[in-house]
Amino acid sequence: MMTAIISNCLAQQARFSIATDFDLQHSFKKGQRYSAVGNTMQAQFNFSKKDGVYAWFSYYTKGKFHNNLSAVAKTSTTSPQQIPFVNNASMNYKQISTGWKHYIKGAFDNEDGWNLYGYAGFGLLLGRIENSFSTTIDTANYSIPVNKGKANFKRLTFDLSLGWEINLGSEIYFYNDVRVEIPTTDYPSPYLFINNNAPLMASVNAGIRIFFY
Repeated sequence: MMTAIISNCLAQQARFSIATDFDLQHSFKKGQRYSAVGNTMQAQFNFSKKDGVYAWFSYYTKGKFHNNLSAVAKTSTTSPQQIPFVNNASMNYKQISTGWKHYIKGAFDNEDGWNLYGYAGFGLLLGRIENSFSTTIDTANYSIPVNKGKANFKRLTFDLSLGWEINLGSEIYFYNDVRVEIPTTDYPSPYLFINNNAPLMASVNAGIRIFFY
């Protein structure tokens, strides 16, 4: 009995796929809105026709945005009391995510018709921010709302996706999906002007999945 169970599990674990896709990403958070392109590489392990687990690694190009800010004098004797300036920022990140994949319609090895699927999982976002000011600010006399320079930041995310795929022949599938990465932690950084529930990302992705028996 035990041998049969182990053999069945091993057989199920052998059903895996690799996938890669091209991504069009957009940051929706006000004050951090930008677009970028990227790539995701995935490994998927199917334990039944409908269900399995995934692990992916994504990386993206830099997206640029700017904020109109003011530096405020630290004392009442400093003149002027405020200096308006523009913070020109660029941001990009890498992400690792793992979770569950479920086929709402069809199955991972379906060769007839099309499949509809969804993802739900948790990820680690590893970000990079770079700020450049339009004018020089004397930080000894003025308080600034965001730091100048480069810094790394991290976020834990809740990741959701909905997509469809179709068999192209043999064990090759074309897929297209939409993903949303929702930050679950803030970890405030003085280099990020917007820290609360940010960055909030979504992407449209298209790629190829290859199923291995």
